[in-house]
Amino acid sequence: MKRLRTWLVVGVVLALVLTLTVWQLNLRDEPDVTAAVATTAASPALLERGAYLARAGNCMSCHTTRGGSPYAGGRGIATPFGTVFSSNLTPDTRSGIGSWSASHFWRAMHNGRSKDGRLLYPAFPYTSYTEVTREDSDALYAYLQSLPAAAQPNTPHALRWPFNTQAALAAWRALYFNPGRYATDATQTAEWNRGAYLVRGLGHCSACHSARNALGASSTPLDLAGGLIPMQNWYAPSLTSPSEAGVADWQPEHIAALLKTGVSPRGSVLGPMAEVVLHSTQHMSDADLRAMAVFLKALPPTAVPSPTPVGAGDTPAARAGAKLYEQHCAQCHGEQGRGVPGAYPPLAGNRALTMASSANLVQVVLNGGYAPATAGNPRPFGMPPFVLVLNDNELASLLTYLRSAWGHQASAVTPTEIHRIRGENQR
Repeated sequence: MKRLRTWLVVGVVLALVLTLTVWQLNLRDEPDVTAAVATTAASPALLERGAYLARAGNCMSCHTTRGGSPYAGGRGIATPFGTVFSSNLTPDTRSGIGSWSASHFWRAMHNGRSKDGRLLYPAFPYTSYTEVTREDSDALYAYLQSLPAAAQPNTPHALRWPFNTQAALAAWRALYFNPGRYATDATQTAEWNRGAYLVRGLGHCSACHSARNALGASSTPLDLAGGLIPMQNWYAPSLTSPSEAGVADWQPEHIAALLKTGVSPRGSVLGPMAEVVLHSTQHMSDADLRAMAVFLKALPPTAVPSPTPVGAGDTPAARAGAKLYEQHCAQCHGEQGRGVPGAYPPLAGNRALTMASSANLVQVVLNGGYAPATAGNPRPFGMPPFVLVLNDNELASLLTYLRSAWGHQASAVTPTEIHRIRGENQR
């Protein structure tokens, strides 16, 4: 009995120490939101800057429901742990941020904590926004405060236990989040540093282009090595691998053109990235896009797992895939997969076809592929969906053929994989 009491005391002490440690870790670099701050009327220049930064961060896309008031929140963001609903960012005093100070807003951006002290879920990418400067945060705050107030109550999150508890979130943050500020690299140019600041901070590119562990955390805060976007069945390719979406051998103007218009001589954007270009990067200045291009071009190259080659051959499956290509694809992409410049992309030598993950290829053929309609490319060519045309076996044969034709060496696509993606898309 005495030994049991000893162990109970030890357990209680360890639990208290662990709780205190987690609590302290969640208070790292916390600003003082109670300090009085002199406020002045926002100048037109400050509001213009805030509006620009909001577009650079693509804030409205997440904080606006379809057909709803801009920035009034309520959009559901599906995660492996349940659905997180975006909050109201308009200056409504009851449901928005009308009662927030600039310091409260800065704490949310930098530390991921709401005005009432509640920890925020990292679906709001404060793990990236923590690098945003206080000056840019204040400009964003001023712009949001200038918007029309929308009295739209916030929708409660629909998360499973224990992920719906502040205790679980505090433990996650203690493990995976550390507030930071962007530090200028004196060995690089001002242009490179501006690009790094935008990619790492407001651009929050790592939110998609990084792999996640079982708890939804990336391996490193600045990981850009590619990863499957949870719940969307799209793969955000590695920005550091020459076999995926690395751009080390691209000209900076081609990278900037891709971000500005959605198309360039070296490629085009589809899927979730098309939404980013449509709502965000096409509105950025040429100087900022050039800076991002310089930074992305200079990323150290990394290797990714190579897919197991299918192997070309005169097999029944290969003949079936070739026949389907002739029937459904060759009229646009050409018999030899060379495409049509300015219209239909080439498939021969296209690294989007040969990545280890075939998720994007399955999605595009199932549901169609559409570049964004931008000022620089207002009438983009698109690809029709084949979800009702090809069954799982036919689509597997076609995609496997594409991944082995014209010298390609990539793994086969199975009917099971297509059936899974097709079913999850219908949820």
